[in-house]
Amino acid sequence: MTDASDGSAAAYEILRSLRQIKRSMSLHSRKLSSEVGLTMPQLLCLKAIAEAPNQELSPGVMAQQIHVTPGTVTGITDRLVKLGLIDRQHRPSDRRRVYLTLTERGQRHYDKAPEPLQASFIEHLEALDHSERAHILGALQTVVQLMGAEELGDVPILTAGARRRLPPPRGS
Repeated sequence: MTDASDGSAAAYEILRSLRQIKRSMSLHSRKLSSEVGLTMPQLLCLKAIAEAPNQELSPGVMAQQIHVTPGTVTGITDRLVKLGLIDRQHRPSDRRRVYLTLTERGQRHYDKAPEPLQASFIEHLEALDHSERAHILGALQTVVQLMGAEELGDVPILTAGARRRLPPPRGS
């Protein structure tokens, strides 16, 4: 076999692996939606409020935290208010400012959410030694560059269990 055909076979297997990863994430997202009755963005909003100091958060800060536009947050929060999962509140000291808070029902939805896909992934990844993790990270960063996806920015991550926070990405 020539180097070119080896490269083509490797490229095919890499693309196949990426499709498997994407499909796994999509299936998990659908499972989450059917079990909790919320979309991933809605659950991310609940998470952001639940982890905010005093469980209150402005829509603008939430948009930054979950990496969506303020308009998207408005649409999501409108639906969450209608579902009785969050409330919009004004502070007496500044009626112009709106804060989002979880309702009791919203807290119950958040508490019963299934384990996120990445929770088990993180456990398995942490079991690897440092050099293996560094190798995987380097390879994935190369894939991101090859796909021209650097400018897409970060994607929010839903953490699991005791609402553990992931460390910020390097360079942040």
